[in-house]
Amino acid sequence: MKLLILICGEGLGHTSRCLALGKEFLAAGHMVYFGAYGYSKELVEKTGYQAYEISSEIKLVGDFGVFDIKKSIKETLRKISPLGFRKILKFIEEFKPDVILSDGYYIGILAAQVKKMPVYFIGNQFNMVEFFQKQGFLVAGAGKLIKLFYNYIFKSVDGIIVPDYPLPDSINRKNITLDGSINNTVFFSGPLIRWKYSEVESKTFKHPNVLSTIGAFGYRADIFRSVIEAAKLDHNIHYTFISGPGIDPREFSKISENVEFIGFTETPFPYYKGSDLVITAGGHGTILESLSFGLPVLSFPDEKHIEQENNATVLEEEGLGGKMSFFAEPKVILACIREILGGEEYYKKTRRLRDITEELDGPASVRRFLEERIKVK
Repeated sequence: MKLLILICGEGLGHTSRCLALGKEFLAAGHMVYFGAYGYSKELVEKTGYQAYEISSEIKLVGDFGVFDIKKSIKETLRKISPLGFRKILKFIEEFKPDVILSDGYYIGILAAQVKKMPVYFIGNQFNMVEFFQKQGFLVAGAGKLIKLFYNYIFKSVDGIIVPDYPLPDSINRKNITLDGSINNTVFFSGPLIRWKYSEVESKTFKHPNVLSTIGAFGYRADIFRSVIEAAKLDHNIHYTFISGPGIDPREFSKISENVEFIGFTETPFPYYKGSDLVITAGGHGTILESLSFGLPVLSFPDEKHIEQENNATVLEEEGLGGKMSFFAEPKVILACIREILGGEEYYKKTRRLRDITEELDGPASVRRFLEERIKVK
């Protein structure tokens, strides 16, 4: 089977799970091509794969930890180009895949339909209209048009792959409002993780170790600083920062001795396995990676980013971690860290999800799912 994977570059969670799929399909003897852009393309290439340059599609913008839908619409419209669609068509013509997987990349779905090719959507957010509510008349109107568009997409693809635990354990369950007519096309694969817990050799840390992945976007720098200040309040807790491609650790002075900077890494899994707690934003990908390694999550969702806020709410409601504000004081952050580190109930629940992840083996489940449906001549 020749598989084309097209990746939305807004947030590296899309990329990480697509790399998990690429690894699985290649190991099974299939051919895999990637289409990506920006940091996503860089990560694919750092992992050792080739990536075809595709155009940017959706652009997310925020200020001081608050997601700005109006600026995001303007920036997205500014970057849209008909050349991007033609480029995807040319890519498909060149590689002639048997099936296309589009992870949050809508241009790829439309191009696949023009070429009359099987196409499957990978996604964890199915209620985007919430982003446009209470934002004024013009934004609400744009939201209605976008809802019509994505409902068309969901109904027109050959299938929808949700890279999450099956209901009722799904972390994204508050972001799922699908038309009943397409329920039979939805497949909950389980988390799409590049390495299983049992396959990873742990990094060695002083314990307890808190792993922070805050820092993928510049506007998250304030919470990055707040976590650093929280670390100064208790030197018995060790902190490891994977700071993301948008943050330069040299910008931060007076770092306490219980803090270690890793910078950006394309292979965070040994750090997960060696840690006791993850601090992150509200992105679905990092939350699922953390839970798959049996770790509670302290989530700082971008304010007004409904998807992230919903993910963090589920974490808190299910006792898998906590939901925090970008404006939380360092002493409040430390109190929440201490509560989770001292709470065995958190770890019982997250270890259960770690075991479920191993049993589901999401990448292999998706491979079998497609092998049953795509008949190669």
